[in-house]
Amino acid sequence: MSHFANRGWMAERTVLLIGDDAEVRDGVRAACERAGVAFRAAATLADGLRVLSDSHHHATVLLASAVDEDGAMIRRIASAPAAGTLVLVARAPSLRLAIDAPRLGAAELLTIPLDVDRLAALFSPAPPAGDIVPIPRLHAGSGDELVGSSPALVAVFKTVGRVAGSDATVLVTGESGTGKELVARALHAASGRSAGPFIAVNCAAIPEDLLESELFGHERGAFTGAIARKVGRFERANGGTLFLDEIGDMSLVLQAKILRALQEREIERLGGEARIRLDVRVVAATHRNLPSLIASGDFREDLFYRLAVVALHLPALRERTGDVRALALHYAARFAAEHARELRGITDGAMRGLETHAWPGNVRELRNVLERAVLLSPGDVLQVDHLQLSPAAARDDGVVDGAEALHGYSPHMTMAQVEALHIGRVLRQVDRHFGRAAEILDMHRNTVSRKAIEYGVLPG
Repeated sequence: MSHFANRGWMAERTVLLIGDDAEVRDGVRAACERAGVAFRAAATLADGLRVLSDSHHHATVLLASAVDEDGAMIRRIASAPAAGTLVLVARAPSLRLAIDAPRLGAAELLTIPLDVDRLAALFSPAPPAGDIVPIPRLHAGSGDELVGSSPALVAVFKTVGRVAGSDATVLVTGESGTGKELVARALHAASGRSAGPFIAVNCAAIPEDLLESELFGHERGAFTGAIARKVGRFERANGGTLFLDEIGDMSLVLQAKILRALQEREIERLGGEARIRLDVRVVAATHRNLPSLIASGDFREDLFYRLAVVALHLPALRERTGDVRALALHYAARFAAEHARELRGITDGAMRGLETHAWPGNVRELRNVLERAVLLSPGDVLQVDHLQLSPAAARDDGVVDGAEALHGYSPHMTMAQVEALHIGRVLRQVDRHFGRAAEILDMHRNTVSRKAIEYGVLPG
């Protein structure tokens, strides 16, 4: 019988290593010492299975070479109640093993040399229930929605409720990532047009020479490459709502055509002569200061007044920090359900980190942080290190000076975090001019736009 077989709670605080590798054994033992748990080793798979048959463990570390990456054996050990949390270790894991590990039940796949700190964190006792903010049950229909109870957001809710039933054009302003499209979708869902289409177009993400065709459509032969008729977004939105996002980035030429479409309630396809009647409710959005653009001659004043029949402003997340907790719990519950992860809570420390972060990318950044944390968390409680919040990433200080260029990036940041930080800083430096940013970053303009949206780092 095992030495730990009948030792109550101590048996639950023991880590078992299966496999014969001195370097791994030393690393796992060191991690156990840091975590304050007992350590036990079994040199062979047969010995390990015997130990698992007569004693329970807090975690089991399995050397992939001990099972020759046998998926059936890995699954057998992972599903054994006595194994606890399974951690796979491989000197040079194959792509297949990396893909299969979570499917087989492994909480983590680590490479040699071992990250002792990471192991110690995995072995550490779960936080007491009192130190965990429980994640609520996801209610039916939860998804992307406006969440919060701050006065500024409640004012938005009230305005949406008052005007949703009309066909009035609405202009939604606010920094990138604040949820302007969610407002547009809420207006559509609460309107008499909810059974019709909701068509969204990001005016900043489509090259200028293609945007007119995208909006109004074209006839066959209208220009080189127009081999068939194309129905534009205005026409596709008939009976529903058209959402024109980032309309402040549109050229004056296209602004004039949008104005005419709104005034006449009809359009013509490029290369066509037939007038197409419109039955469309238009909601526009921008992060730009349109009055300033009007003053500089970059935006039409008559279009502004046509769009802003009803004006809604979404506050930045830093202006409604009281909503961060509700948003974090909402997205944690949503992504846990979406990715089939058993998740019961967020530690108080992690929640404090979320509530004190600057959130330059607003709700979109928070959403991305929570989805990543849910995917990468090996356990059922989100902790500070799962969030991967970097002090450098939270700063919004504009141009980087020489010292910061050398030392501003934390060595603990992922490549994605570094890329997000740098793209955001370049866009701020060039006043969000995607063409100039693309030249500096040596990327295609569309790639810069896509990544900025993906990372939630579009500057306000």
